[in-house]
Amino acid sequence: MTIRTIVRRVRGMPTSDGAGVKMTRVIGQPALEMLDPFLMLDAFGSNKGADYIGGFPDHPHRGFETVTYMLAGRMRHGDNQGNTGLLGPGSVQWMTAGRGIVHSEMPEQEDGEMRGFQLWVNLPARDKMTAPRYQDIAPERIPEVDPAPGVHARVIAGELAGARGPVGGVATEPVFLDLALQPHARVEVPLPAAHNAFAFVFEGAGVTIGGETLAHYELGVLGPGESVALQAGDEAARLILVAGRPLNEPVAKYGPFVMNTPQQIMQAIEDYRAGRF
Repeated sequence: MTIRTIVRRVRGMPTSDGAGVKMTRVIGQPALEMLDPFLMLDAFGSNKGADYIGGFPDHPHRGFETVTYMLAGRMRHGDNQGNTGLLGPGSVQWMTAGRGIVHSEMPEQEDGEMRGFQLWVNLPARDKMTAPRYQDIAPERIPEVDPAPGVHARVIAGELAGARGPVGGVATEPVFLDLALQPHARVEVPLPAAHNAFAFVFEGAGVTIGGETLAHYELGVLGPGESVALQAGDEAARLILVAGRPLNEPVAKYGPFVMNTPQQIMQAIEDYRAGRF
């Protein structure tokens, strides 16, 4: 079995989005514009209400999926179709924007810790104009397993150690794992050989992958292979491990619209302005 190694390292860049929410952009910035099918990865985390209180007021999306994984804090979702939901610690929302939706994500707290990730996943051309849908997943629906001594995993999408994540029906057949390793713990995680994959360490000093240490708040793009071997150092560590089937299609992006051609982007703008989302 071929073991994946780190082929590229990326440090996130500070940015803000929505109504001034402070975050770190890891994918979707000059150092890594995208990793097919992943268009963007933002890591947000603060104990200061001023860093997130503005939230993400009404904004449109078309042509891709947004994944919000909450580690701490509470965020209220609403959209122009009357859907609402509450994202709390440990919960996930996998939203397929499809042909278009206008939604908001607003904090339900004024101070205290707010922490998590938002990942944008591209849709294949055939699905870009599909009907919008949500997979709102409460923490208790996410299976947790111990695939090796000193290793604890939450399986959001894909499979690990006999557990299957609750996210389903996604064209890119994603794997999304939250892995916590105790000091010196080691685990080998199988990944589909044809998938693109990355690891991002968000707690601890770092994780060794293929003999190289991936540092805190560093993303490692993983090379080809059928599995990845992870080992913690002297400190406990926690990371997300994400993989998806590349689409190998043209990408045209303009803000919250991701299509295949510039003409489709112009149509998206026109449809949004005309109230057709």
